[in-house]
Amino acid sequence: MSFGGFIGSSSGGNSGGDGGSGVSRVVADSPYNNTMPTAATIAHQSQQLVTSPLTQPMFNSSPLSLALKPKMEGIGDMGLIGENFDAVAMGRSSREDEYESRSGSDNLDGGASGDDQDTPLGKSSRKKKYHRHTPYQIQELEAAFKENPHPDEKARLELGKRLTLESRQVKFWFQNRRTQMKTQLERHENAILKQENDKLRIENIAMKEAMRSPMCGHCGGQAILGEIHIEEHHLRIENARLRDELNRICVLANKFLGRPLGSFPGTMPPGMANSGLELAVGRNGFGAMNSVDTALPMGLDFGNGLSSPLTMMSPRPTPSMTSTDVSFDKSMLMELAFAAMNELLKLAEIGDPLWFRNFDGSGEALSLEEYARSFPPCIGMKPSNFTTEATKATGTVMINSLALVETLMDTSRWVDMFSCIVGRTSTIDVISSSASGSRNGNLQLIQAEFQVLSALVPVRQVKFLRFCKQHAEGVWAVVDVSIDAIQEGSQPREAGNCRRLPSGCIVQDLPNGYSKVIWIEHMEYDENTIHNFYRPFIRSGRGFGAQRWIATLQRQCECLAVITSSAVPSGDGAVVSPSGRRSIAMLARRITRNFCGGVCATFYKWEPIQTGTAEDTKLMMRKSIGDPGEPPGIVLSATRTIWLPVTHQRLFDFLRNEQTRSQWDVLSHGGPMHQIVHIAKGQDLGNSISLFRANAAASDANQNSMLILQDSCTDVSGSIVAYAAVDTAEMNVVMSGGDSSCVAFLPSGFAIVPDCFQNSNNGMLEKEDNGGSSNGSLLTLGFQILVNSLPAAKLTMESVNTVNALISRTLQGIKTAFQCN
Repeated sequence: MSFGGFIGSSSGGNSGGDGGSGVSRVVADSPYNNTMPTAATIAHQSQQLVTSPLTQPMFNSSPLSLALKPKMEGIGDMGLIGENFDAVAMGRSSREDEYESRSGSDNLDGGASGDDQDTPLGKSSRKKKYHRHTPYQIQELEAAFKENPHPDEKARLELGKRLTLESRQVKFWFQNRRTQMKTQLERHENAILKQENDKLRIENIAMKEAMRSPMCGHCGGQAILGEIHIEEHHLRIENARLRDELNRICVLANKFLGRPLGSFPGTMPPGMANSGLELAVGRNGFGAMNSVDTALPMGLDFGNGLSSPLTMMSPRPTPSMTSTDVSFDKSMLMELAFAAMNELLKLAEIGDPLWFRNFDGSGEALSLEEYARSFPPCIGMKPSNFTTEATKATGTVMINSLALVETLMDTSRWVDMFSCIVGRTSTIDVISSSASGSRNGNLQLIQAEFQVLSALVPVRQVKFLRFCKQHAEGVWAVVDVSIDAIQEGSQPREAGNCRRLPSGCIVQDLPNGYSKVIWIEHMEYDENTIHNFYRPFIRSGRGFGAQRWIATLQRQCECLAVITSSAVPSGDGAVVSPSGRRSIAMLARRITRNFCGGVCATFYKWEPIQTGTAEDTKLMMRKSIGDPGEPPGIVLSATRTIWLPVTHQRLFDFLRNEQTRSQWDVLSHGGPMHQIVHIAKGQDLGNSISLFRANAAASDANQNSMLILQDSCTDVSGSIVAYAAVDTAEMNVVMSGGDSSCVAFLPSGFAIVPDCFQNSNNGMLEKEDNGGSSNGSLLTLGFQILVNSLPAAKLTMESVNTVNALISRTLQGIKTAFQCN
């Protein structure tokens, strides 16, 4: 290899011969010493060259030679690769250490150029004079090298004049420094290759051991392929699975039915319990299957609509082994769903003393003592460290029962309707469905994440059954219940922080397309994971309770009805067409959903950078690859929650007002925003969509090409102000009714909730406008910022400090506006 021009290529006539090639390689690989090479050292190095395993001149790079040499020479054993690698790496390491000890401070004083090193072997060259740089010179040279490792002639002259060095000395020092960096890089690459070689060698040994004694991954027995018939092998796998399932069913039978499985009539013969093969083919003789169909309580009489789901619960299972197993599992899940539906209907029907009004009058809370006396545990006993939360609310919504049921049973529409509450959801399995396509009797297994917009409240992850049943014309019920008890006994999943007792809604059609909805939320959760700021808010039912679900449903249905109505004038007197308003509303809804997912980390896969507390900012990072609707690069999410002695309504009005936006928004450039479009989403003035343009200087063309789309929504549970900067050209397409799904943005915003403190009147709080009790607010600020446009880039501390400073500046502006520093 060539050390950056310090040792040039040979120009003698022996370059094509063996001797010239050998000498050139010896000179190139030898360390740069303070004395010229003697005949003894040259002979010693030539001898090492002849005995070196890398004798082929085409391998100029150590990593390349290691990769190609076994293939070229036909060496197939991995151990040989490691041995050759170790020998080469040790030889190179010793030479590189000797070279690096002098590359930074020693230099030649004289014509030590590449041409001076290319004199034929045996001929004397003029004696070189060495020069050792001073520590100050080395420091200045290192600083200059960091700025520019390849200085031009003018820069070298200026640097040499400042350090009293010749331009040639500066040039040689930079050449040596570049060579040193290259050597360090090669050493690092060699170390990585050695680790990979060791890993492959270990895997090779493990594969050889596995081939000597193969094990079956399904049944756990020794695999002797070729000696066991394929059908017998499949039966052994099936027997292992059935034995595990039988143990689980015995536990469930003892739990749900109050007696062990063997006490049922027609129990399994004693001989079958010990016969694996008979269990696989004799499943139809499992008498307990018939007992489960008749002994378990079926709940209420659901009428003719029950015929559809019961087709999979026939008393005599089919001979098919797989269908029998699936039918048995489904029957247990359906029994749990029926019991949950029965409990939901009773909870909705019974009033006092089972339910009592909340202090604020927005809903009803469950009397836990009365509930324990009236209802048996549906999914087992409550864990000792869990807290119960049960609320009921009733309301009228602008949607008919069929449309609402379809929304609840379609997870994509469900999460779109309740995007502020449901962060992420998926349908794991459809256990029962109607042949006619109706939702009556539909039973699904769903996994979902429920959220409150703050990093101080953990996301609730629940796996539950959702069962839909029509009880009369225009009367539907949808119930949810966790399946933790079925999976792992009475205790919830180890990683879970809550479980969902029978919860859901009962919908009854009203005239004019409206519906009456009774919503019940009953959950058990670990309160210790919630910050003290939010515990009163969660206990009040506004966080995950029925009041929030009803309020969100009413607000979303009203918004849908208003957006699809006739055209209304915009903020500047123009008229936005119905298709344009629908496109703007869809874009605004996407901004709010992405904002909520960024705060709670439920929309994308985020990598935590800094844990958030009440005093610190929570930072998360993700890499965007440029999917439609988002810019490519490194996205940093920053979230922080503070308490303010300001009422919820006043804080919400301040943050959504374009006239006061300049007091906290850096995008306003110190002046009020100009509202271009305003679209109301309901009777409440706080539910609206606004399009702003900042009053930037005329010379700032980039700022003039950007608009701010803001979506604000409010109800009894809290308020949200979400906004994002959008391109003017893309926004014009959206206002004309074009597709808004490809508009790229990164959302930011605020989530505001009342603190619900009982004794929070400390002299700083304000009275509500309606004369109610004095309360403060919990304000959560969330930013998503593109810190680098390259997805492969690394996050720097400078970007983190910039985002933290932006969060602090915004919050300080809000505090100053309300004089609550």
